[in-house]
Amino acid sequence: MTDARPHEVVPIRRETRLASVQGTLALDLQPRQDPPRTSAASGSGPIADVLPIEGLLRRATEEWARRYIQAAVEIVGGDRPVTQLLRWSSREVYQDLQRRALLVARAGRHQPGQGRFQPVRPRVLGVHPSFVTRDVVEVSSHVRYGERSRALAARFERTPDHRWRCTALEFA
Repeated sequence: MTDARPHEVVPIRRETRLASVQGTLALDLQPRQDPPRTSAASGSGPIADVLPIEGLLRRATEEWARRYIQAAVEIVGGDRPVTQLLRWSSREVYQDLQRRALLVARAGRHQPGQGRFQPVRPRVLGVHPSFVTRDVVEVSSHVRYGERSRALAARFERTPDHRWRCTALEFA
């Protein structure tokens, strides 16, 4: 048994000094002088290879993705029937859109895809494609609902008949 009195505090841990950067993020703000590493220099595969895509293909893909995402948010909101994206969606994406439209319709007590009146309509403000290959593109987008915003991410893959098909769609 210790000889500690009830009014004395017995330290459990020893005191440690706090670093001078406590509560801040320690960053090295000195500019880099060396060129970035490449896959040949590192020997462990590509780090962030840039896929050169001509401007015409990039703009066409971006515009197509914008139209697809606009249609997708209108389907979920109840303005369009989900069948409008059947041809351009994988089975999983189509079923997810169908499920989301049904959930929103139940919550709003309306039928999905009937073009109901909405006080706030969704608008796609920005679409940012990132080409994985010439036939696979991942897109991040910014959708505005009045004063609120959402992010959507999508993956499009080119089919053998040269159409884009959405194989993944994530709402955030």
